[in-house]
Amino acid sequence: MSHDGRNIDPQIGALLGEGAQQRVEHHDAPPHGGYPEGDAPEGTYYGVPALKEPVWKWYVPAYFYVGGVAGASAAAGAAALLLDRRGMRHLWHPARYVAAGGAVVSAALLIADLGRPARFVNMLRVFRPSSPMNMGSWLLSAFGACAAAALLPGRLGDAGAVGAGIFGVPLTSYTGVLLAGTAVPIWQGARRSLPVLFSASGAAAAASLFDLLPARDRGAVAMHRIGTVAKAAELALSAALELEAARAPRVAIPLRGGASGLLWRASQLCTAASLALSLGKRRRISGVLGTLGSLALRFALLAAGRRSARDPRAAFGQQRAQELEPRKADPLTAHAEAHP
Repeated sequence: MSHDGRNIDPQIGALLGEGAQQRVEHHDAPPHGGYPEGDAPEGTYYGVPALKEPVWKWYVPAYFYVGGVAGASAAAGAAALLLDRRGMRHLWHPARYVAAGGAVVSAALLIADLGRPARFVNMLRVFRPSSPMNMGSWLLSAFGACAAAALLPGRLGDAGAVGAGIFGVPLTSYTGVLLAGTAVPIWQGARRSLPVLFSASGAAAAASLFDLLPARDRGAVAMHRIGTVAKAAELALSAALELEAARAPRVAIPLRGGASGLLWRASQLCTAASLALSLGKRRRISGVLGTLGSLALRFALLAAGRRSARDPRAAFGQQRAQELEPRKADPLTAHAEAHP
């Protein structure tokens, strides 16, 4: 038995993974009136953080990036295979390797976060559509199986590529759903924009990667055009995310200052510069800047989530803003209130 007071076999209950790094900080709330006149944090419980700060390391936003690239590449490769197999060979053929490699790297990063491979397998013991983490595990597993089958020759490989493309589309956005489903104010406040932003950013990141390849056939041209549209959409959606989060003004502060705000602006600048260079046919430099912009976006959102969780005013302010929003009553309720 372990000697940490849990009475659990250490071979089974070893504290591994990022969740084991969580520590309970003791915030002793002062007695009523313990703050000097005017110094009490207004609208909070004595200024004590209402949430635990995320403990994710770098490989979680890296997993978000790799999964987005792999899923978008598989979707583009499947479309090229179905629409113009001969003319777009230099798109659908390398897309298979990008998808398969991305599936392997994504699984490795996710397992590193969980601490041991068995925990990933355990998530597949149930099928729960209401859980983004559970659905993400199934999506990644199905995507990886199809991406591996796509490397086989002949029709079986083509069928696997199409399957990887089908599962790749939700793979690009489910990580945004995963963040939006938490109680972290900035992620929860941007719950409508996050999934769509992650999809657009995944497509832009995949196109940036293909811009670094030497092939210049019809497939490369098509992927470059997709990237141009995706980068413009990413910029528009990042602005929409800021506006959505700012419905409770304090929630959007992490995107406007500090290290998280610097990363956020760097992401937007890199993506904007990549978009401008892509229009000017400077593909290599555009690909590098697009890759940096997609990476910075995910690291910025993680840093913003940490800062947002530490701010008790953001959590309480967001809750009050939601309570003040007009509720949409159904017709029967509205009729009953109008005719008591």
